[in-house]
Amino acid sequence: MKIIINSNSMIPIYEQITGSIKQMIVSGDLKAGDPLPSVRTLSSELRISALTVKKAYDRLEEEGFTATVHGKGTYVTGANVSLMREEQQREIENSMEKLVEKARSYGIGNDEIRELLEIILEA
Repeated sequence: MKIIINSNSMIPIYEQITGSIKQMIVSGDLKAGDPLPSVRTLSSELRISALTVKKAYDRLEEEGFTATVHGKGTYVTGANVSLMREEQQREIENSMEKLVEKARSYGIGNDEIRELLEIILEA
């Protein structure tokens, strides 16, 4: 499992883990029924505390992305993929609204905003 931890980030490590796993689920890299590495295995791979990985796994289970079968492991449920996509879209919409407000405060009109967006999309 490819999870990159940025120890210099202001985002807690367990949140970085949950975010990475959620992204893998949404992108289809992890599918319903796929097992996650054991807490011990992932903590060893990432060179972090097993308690941190356990906290991330617990959070994923609380949010419905995984289910843990005691003695067998943690598995992807995939139940919240559409909910996560909707949440991501809402976050993007909020960011775009702020950008439009900022552009308008600088005197940039709608046509110029569209033109800038087209330039960015072509890149």
